[in-house]
Amino acid sequence: MTEAILLVGGKGTRLRPLTMHTPKPMVPAAGVPFLTHQLARARAAGVEHIVLATSYLAEVFEPYFGDGSSLGLHLEYVTEVEPLGTGGAIRNVASRLHSAPDEPVLIFNGDILTGLDIEALVGTHRTTGADVSLHLTRVADPRAFGLVPTDATGRVQAFLEKPQTPEEIVTDQINAGAYVFNRSVIDEIPAGRPVSVERETFPGLLAAGAHLQGMVDSTYWLDLGTPQAFVRGSADLVLGRAPSPAVPGRCGDRLVLDGAEVAPDAKLTGGTVVGTGARVEPGAMVDGSTVLDGAVIEAGAVVRDSLVGAGARIGARTVLDGAVIGDRAQIGPDNELRAGARIWCDARIPQGAIRFSSDQ
Repeated sequence: MTEAILLVGGKGTRLRPLTMHTPKPMVPAAGVPFLTHQLARARAAGVEHIVLATSYLAEVFEPYFGDGSSLGLHLEYVTEVEPLGTGGAIRNVASRLHSAPDEPVLIFNGDILTGLDIEALVGTHRTTGADVSLHLTRVADPRAFGLVPTDATGRVQAFLEKPQTPEEIVTDQINAGAYVFNRSVIDEIPAGRPVSVERETFPGLLAAGAHLQGMVDSTYWLDLGTPQAFVRGSADLVLGRAPSPAVPGRCGDRLVLDGAEVAPDAKLTGGTVVGTGARVEPGAMVDGSTVLDGAVIEAGAVVRDSLVGAGARIGARTVLDGAVIGDRAQIGPDNELRAGARIWCDARIPQGAIRFSSDQ
């Protein structure tokens, strides 16, 4: 297998308080745009040619990644004129693939951070003779996901909608968003209209007697659909919990990029990233957070599980816990922002204006 399709869908609206102009896959995670980790992991698994199937802002991706040569890849870009769904997006790029009909093509989702053993998934596909193979993962609470039960050999039995009652939870296995398709299956997806692989392509293949194989790989898996998940994913990349050859430095408690300034007595823990030109002043504590380029964390501030946008300033003694601070926002000293607070780009919050805890 040398080819792949990377699905870069959605507009990342749940990250819009951070920036109105940068799509989610380009927001830095562990020091580089998130999409870099996806591309680098595919290359490490032997993929050489990747088509980015995008539904928006392809003009952002191509200037950054170019032809992919810096990553050892050949990249191409295809943008949908109208939204086509997952299956429609796959079919829309079929003309850019070079694989023969019986050859496998890796397909993966740009919003998922995973430790999937890609080569093992391809190996499973080959040895079982499947038409499509799916990465499945187990979750503690599957109620928010569609379920994918399999038989004792791993062959997929059904695709079930999100369970509404305890009796409907027949498995804890869910679709983890990475697949291997035989090229011929891609060519059979209807062209020119929206198609969902979960609701149309996969059930239709099962009904026609096709072989869909599931491979359960319960290594690291995280859907980066919320700002909290994105921050968590970046920290896990730095800590080494989520493997990626694209992390620009050694794994550990902190990643301080070139040009950043960190005071000797500032404390950085939990996979914190400090971007280029950012400054963390004396006595500040930053845990499990992402501080983007040019941001300033003033003396004595405490930042936990938060994302601080480029050029933002966090005032002295201010506490952030699970907050998202937009680019260039100014948070004055002695504020307290918790429980998923979102501050829009360029906003100004004066000293001591917001707190969550008691005045006592």
